[in-house]
Amino acid sequence: MNDVVLTGDRPTGRLHLGHYFGSLANRVKLQHEYPMYVLIADYQVITDRDLPGQIQRNITDLLLDYLAVGLDPAKVTIFQHSAIPELNQLLLPFLSLVSVAELRRNPTVKDEIAHSSQQAVSGLMFTYPVHQAADILFCKGTLVPVGKDQLPHVEVTRLVARRFNERYAEVFPIPEAMLGEQPLLKGLDGGKMSKSRGNAIELAATEDETAALIRKARTDAMRLITYETHRPEVANLLTLASLCLDRPPQDIADEIGDGGAAALKRLVTEAVNEFLRPIRQRRGEHTEADVRQILAAGNERARERAIRTLDEVREAMGF
Repeated sequence: MNDVVLTGDRPTGRLHLGHYFGSLANRVKLQHEYPMYVLIADYQVITDRDLPGQIQRNITDLLLDYLAVGLDPAKVTIFQHSAIPELNQLLLPFLSLVSVAELRRNPTVKDEIAHSSQQAVSGLMFTYPVHQAADILFCKGTLVPVGKDQLPHVEVTRLVARRFNERYAEVFPIPEAMLGEQPLLKGLDGGKMSKSRGNAIELAATEDETAALIRKARTDAMRLITYETHRPEVANLLTLASLCLDRPPQDIADEIGDGGAAALKRLVTEAVNEFLRPIRQRRGEHTEADVRQILAAGNERARERAIRTLDEVREAMGF
């Protein structure tokens, strides 16, 4: 069986540089090596919030970001949860293969519950690792690019695939996680990079918006710029410049020397804006009509795949 990649994002707002270096750049590379499905997980938005927000606007922005970074809809299938009922129907038989105790023990679910904005934790929160199993297995996904925090979800998918194959018939491959190798990029305030915290540079940010964000970034009182772990804010800015310039962060620190935080921020601003320039240009080449057309075509291809898989599942189960 040939490898198939499944990846995606929840449409909760525009993507930022953390997303790019953490996953998007790798997806652009992988699209030339494997068949790839890219999921816009609109149903999963309501796992940890009471309302989905501006869901249609967010879906459009997400797909524009995909196109801007270089995902090619001729090579990858971009689709959304809510348009593929057969994918979501896989959740029912899959839930029968996982115990409540196993769902409760999932460490990623525990963390999501701790940071949930819901007034009360919904049943969807407990079951969404199994929903993610449906996302991966509907297309017979074998490779799943994830960060370490998502490894428990891939393990749930592997568990579901093994148990289905043992109980009914050999229908599903056992997927493997693909761990990223990029260093963790923190937010400009030194905390976890997040859209909601306002500490991230969006891929769609203008040059002026980018410069303003970097000017507010935290540093420290030492004038000599060095790349050291005990200076996390300075090291984070150097890491950002390093990723944008494709140069070692220590070399950049040596170049700045005793220029201080002002020189560091000028260099980072120039590096980020130069890096984002072609991404901004590609984003401007696409209209919302393009997005609708691309998503409709991707949804059609994904649904055809989901129908075939659901038919196999029904036959294996004797329905």
